[in-house]
Amino acid sequence: MILEVCIESAESATNAESGGANRVELCDNLMEGGTTPSSGMVALTLERVSIPVMMMIRPRGGDFLYTDLEYEIMLRDIKEAKRLGVHGVVFGLLTPDGRVDKERTARLVEDSRPLSVTFHRAFDM
Repeated sequence: MILEVCIESAESATNAESGGANRVELCDNLMEGGTTPSSGMVALTLERVSIPVMMMIRPRGGDFLYTDLEYEIMLRDIKEAKRLGVHGVVFGLLTPDGRVDKERTARLVEDSRPLSVTFHRAFDM
């Protein structure tokens, strides 16, 4: 079993690791369900922990229906996640009828390679 802890700071990441977490999911704005953290926060977190860091790719809180512009931001954030050296990325996209957006998700997964990918809680909505 993997114990993953959602965190929004490097300090929380070190606390999670000290407490026995196997990996962390780094987000910003957890009150909104988690959004993409800053590059600086990701870099600092990676420097402070030895466990895998998963980076949230979510340009805003709210629903999981993204505009073309928001989708482009997600693609660029994945590129940045790879550059920073995270272990994996976390995202979720839906279509207006509440189904998984398979086409856009497939592109994000492809662009994420070789990182680990987790489909975020979009399907829980």
